[in-house]
Amino acid sequence: MASPAFSLTNSISHPNSISGIAADFYLRRSTHSNLLLSRTVLSLRSRRGLAVKNVASSQEQKLKDTLTEEVSKIGICFSGITDTLDGILPDSASVASSIKYHTTFTPSFSPEKFDDSQALYCATAESVRDMLIINWNATYDYYEKVNVKQAYYLSMEFLQGRALLNAIGNLELSGAYAEALRKLGHTLEAVATHEPDAALGNGGLGRLASCFLDSLATLNYPAWGYGLRYKYGLFKQLITKDGQEEVAESWLEMGSPWEIIRNDVSYPVKFYGKVILGQDGRKEWVGGEDIMAIAYDVPIPGYKTKTTINLRLWSTKVASESFDLLAFNAGDHAKAYEALKKAEKICYVLYPGDESLEGKTLRLKQQYTLCSASLQDIIARFQRRSGELVDWKKFPEKVAVQMNDTHPTLCIPELIRILMDVKGLSWKEAWEITQRTVAYTNHTVLPEALEKWSLNLLQELLPRHVEIIEMIDLELIDTIVAEYGTEDLELLQQKLKEMRILDNIELPSSILDLLVKSEEIPATNSVEEDETSDEAIESTSEEDLSEVEVAEETDTIENKTAPKFEPDPKLPKMVRMANLCVVGGHAVNGVAEIHSEIVKNEVFNEFYKLWPEKFQNKTNGVTPRRWISFCNPELSKIITKWTGTEDWVINTEKLIELQKFADDEELQSEWREAKRSNKKKVVSFLKEKTGYLVSPDAMFDVQVKRIHEYKRQLLNIMGIVYRYKKMKEMSPEERKATFVPRVCIFGGKAFATYVQAKRIVKFITDVGATVNHDPEIGDLLKVVFVPDYNVSVAEVLIPGSELSQHISTAGMEASGTSNMKFAMNGCIVIGTLDGANVEIREEVGENNFFLFGAKAHEIAGLRKERAEGKFVPDPRFEEVKTFVRSGIFGPYNYNELMGSLEGNEGYGRADYFLVGKDFPGYLECQEKVDEAYRDQTKWTRMSILNTAGSSKFSSDRTIHQYARDIWMLEPVVLP
Repeated sequence: MASPAFSLTNSISHPNSISGIAADFYLRRSTHSNLLLSRTVLSLRSRRGLAVKNVASSQEQKLKDTLTEEVSKIGICFSGITDTLDGILPDSASVASSIKYHTTFTPSFSPEKFDDSQALYCATAESVRDMLIINWNATYDYYEKVNVKQAYYLSMEFLQGRALLNAIGNLELSGAYAEALRKLGHTLEAVATHEPDAALGNGGLGRLASCFLDSLATLNYPAWGYGLRYKYGLFKQLITKDGQEEVAESWLEMGSPWEIIRNDVSYPVKFYGKVILGQDGRKEWVGGEDIMAIAYDVPIPGYKTKTTINLRLWSTKVASESFDLLAFNAGDHAKAYEALKKAEKICYVLYPGDESLEGKTLRLKQQYTLCSASLQDIIARFQRRSGELVDWKKFPEKVAVQMNDTHPTLCIPELIRILMDVKGLSWKEAWEITQRTVAYTNHTVLPEALEKWSLNLLQELLPRHVEIIEMIDLELIDTIVAEYGTEDLELLQQKLKEMRILDNIELPSSILDLLVKSEEIPATNSVEEDETSDEAIESTSEEDLSEVEVAEETDTIENKTAPKFEPDPKLPKMVRMANLCVVGGHAVNGVAEIHSEIVKNEVFNEFYKLWPEKFQNKTNGVTPRRWISFCNPELSKIITKWTGTEDWVINTEKLIELQKFADDEELQSEWREAKRSNKKKVVSFLKEKTGYLVSPDAMFDVQVKRIHEYKRQLLNIMGIVYRYKKMKEMSPEERKATFVPRVCIFGGKAFATYVQAKRIVKFITDVGATVNHDPEIGDLLKVVFVPDYNVSVAEVLIPGSELSQHISTAGMEASGTSNMKFAMNGCIVIGTLDGANVEIREEVGENNFFLFGAKAHEIAGLRKERAEGKFVPDPRFEEVKTFVRSGIFGPYNYNELMGSLEGNEGYGRADYFLVGKDFPGYLECQEKVDEAYRDQTKWTRMSILNTAGSSKFSSDRTIHQYARDIWMLEPVVLP
């Protein structure tokens, strides 16, 4: 298999080097008479500084002059890049030469587009990539040489954001690039805006994965990420008069300068077919539908380190012979490329709608493609590094596979399949290796979000994997029976029902036979009966006696029956992927302390009782490079000044030093100035994206995240509606005295088929359209929904935010990562005791966090109370619903949305997420927010203490814990 990139250290052996490309370019342009000169260039192309010598023919002088100029540029460029190998950073002149080189020799755009901003961005990115490739190659050459243990992070999402500024920052080249582009008549910031966000993720799951890759590289841990290369990603969100509309994402429309296609790295992936027994006694999966997974590699640089790791993304296609040329020539074009389209569509869309069977099938194909291609790649690397003698028992000593949620669950049966069917290992060997290799991160406590798949669909699509899952299920059943015995069959039935991987599926016959239990009642069981039995028998007629014998015989038969473990024919047969993850791996972790406790005590309680050693907590973290240092340079300078070091960018524990100066007037003044500067950027951004003009003097109140009922954007907007209604009822003087001016900012995508979430988006935009055009209210209240929320939008909004809402129903948010980003940037959180909010509040201090709402342990009781009709809504809550239904916010009918908050039971009703229950506490907490904001000295102190208290929430810290507790991985520093 090829290394991550062609080496640039030997341009003769690697014709894709910079100087090699240039020389080959001129060689192709030369006529036969110019061949001598071109060969001269070729002979020099492996040197750093190239010069063109005199040539015999004076007729060639013009070409010589051109070559001299261009090769000189290449020499400067190449020298500047290779200096990074020696730890010498290139200067702005070298960077400018490199950018100029790529505008000519990496022709993503036509020559007449030389000054086009998109072309300049691509050339700039490609010049950065050149430097990454050097460290990239050095990293993996060294890993190959020393045969390190390597971690592999499998995730359906990697929400990367823009790569240019992050890569330049990690390489410590921000100054050189800013100066070089200034000399070329541009600014680095302006050039960076032309980079589209990679559409490889949607929410916190994907952003966490990207933060982890950054930390892995920064901390020198040998690791790779594996994902899918979505052509369109989730969708691009448009906000129209009808609410959210979805159009295809266009991030690859102009190509991506960061990725390198590996046409030589591809693996077969099979669907459908059947399983047969081969001549060697091994199972063989034959027939069916075959595709190829092709690798695209993206370099991930560490901060202030040579280590540059890899994100490998899979794209799908079929072999050229699958194109039906006869059908095409016969005019049946659809049939001709049917196989091609089937393969390509696997990587079209992130999370395709799964309401239909076709959608479910496509999503399952995506998950298996990720697992199969990645494991084949991992195994090939292990074999190559092992040499001629491969000891499969050492596989877990060299490989750690982390499943980011249940999407990559199929890597468990896939690893077993490859080890057994391809490599010839026994079941026992393959099962033991798999359990020691794989680990699982859980990201949800919502029962409906714990992934299940139809057994029939799995059986059709992946028949061999179903056989293996059945074997794993049998192993689990044996363990459960051994643990609980067969004395109490009702208890055993309950445990099997809760814990089995196969849900609503009959037990294997071997287990049913074991569970048949005789419960014959003894003929005599007391002294009293013994005394009367003889008399009774003597006085009983022969006919009566025969009836007694029949009755006794019947009782014996009835008591000798198997327990009722039959499946319910009314329910579907399912495979529970989360249970498979827990059983098939050696570690299970939650992503916040409260979440991990819920995982142990509720979600997987029976498994926790069985294997307590498997369960861990790994509180999420975010990279401080992207989320403070690069996106908030104003605040970063202040932090460096007052902590006395730049080391906080890696060692966030040093942020605690800010606590000493929280009351210092000079620091507070600088802090407020930085925040106001960032707020002005938000003002310009909102004007550009939405047309709304807001005041930087108002409090910036932000809730940006995936739109979901449990995240309770509905609670936020109903609180705003109440605020607006009260304002309308007051005189101008009363309004000003009562309310602090606010700009309420929302952002996030509702899944395309999630009707209720899309209603919430519509509601927010309708409220904004009314409030923002109300002259009586003016700048006292604005409501803005930012379309197409992504990482780049977050990088603008978060530094300028002052209050951040993390108000999910307690016990339903696994962790959250945006709450950490806001706290890092000195934003104060209003929220429930849910997810990482619990730990943030502990770290920043109770007085620096606005808390409201029911506690996680109270939720079940509150829902039961609601079902019993005992809930009495707050009059203010009823007032808001009536106000909304009055039509004040336009003609849209909000009865369905408001109706979901009413009643005591029923699908989509009864306020399952307790908006009404928490509404009064939320309003009262918002009053405390207003009060605190009026005292800017107090508010600034709270802001400083939030940044100081966020030291725990660096992804560096989280990765250290994963490496130590789950992967058993050591840092590997390049020499």
